Amino acid sequence: MTDIIARIDDVTVSYGEKIILKHCSMDVVEGAITCIIGLSGAGKSTIVRLLMGLQRPSSGHVYLGTRDLCHSPEHELDEIRSKIGMSFQFAALLDSLSVGENVALPLRENTHMHDDDIRKTVTDALESVGLAHTYDNLPSELSGGMLKRAGFARAIVTKPDLVLYDEPTTGLDPIVTHLITDTIVNLRRKLNGTAVVISHDLHSIFMMADYVAMLFEGAIIAYGSVAEIQASPNPIVQQFLGGSEVGPIPI
Repeated sequence: MTDIIARIDDVTVSYGEKIILKHCSMDVVEGAITCIIGLSGAGKSTIVRLLMGLQRPSSGHVYLGTRDLCHSPEHELDEIRSKIGMSFQFAALLDSLSVGENVALPLRENTHMHDDDIRKTVTDALESVGLAHTYDNLPSELSGGMLKRAGFARAIVTKPDLVLYDEPTTGLDPIVTHLITDTIVNLRRKLNGTAVVISHDLHSIFMMADYVAMLFEGAIIAYGSVAEIQASPNPIVQQFLGGSEVGPIPI
């Protein structure tokens, strides 16, 4: 039986009359990479905020393990978040800190580790993304692809149960995109953990995903393996995958 590490259950998110998600449901399988695809503004980033407990839905439930994030007090949410790693779209490193100091932040905030142990743990995390030599560099000295990987190192330095990646390949050339994709796969294997990836890059998604969920007009309209998504009879899915102007998706 497949174990589910996180679940979005019949969730609606709205701001006044604007509905972002409507009766949206999705499972995140433990030990797998689940990729979420969809049009810009479809609500993909809202799903990330829900999984982090940073946003409560208007209705429905969000579970991490057996815990309902919608009804957990803030101190419990802090504990839950400590087991989740977040890789931001543009890395979100602090310019005034070295790369190593940036990666160390989750350890300094959430653990009582000594400085020597922190440095070793950070060095191991940087080494796992091919950046062990950048510990003392400033973020401004790194290329775009290196910044992304430094953000990955910070996301995984606490060895979280779940890592969330927001648009990890945006703005990168095909060679670096391939490197980033391989890094996400290798990190999931190294951590023996679970990943959720939000991306528009279908080629990258098809290389890394165990499961793909397509979000359209606030709901998951297709979910399955890469092969199942590619063979989906849903015309919306096929139009999206083909990048066609012709089909039910309004242009």
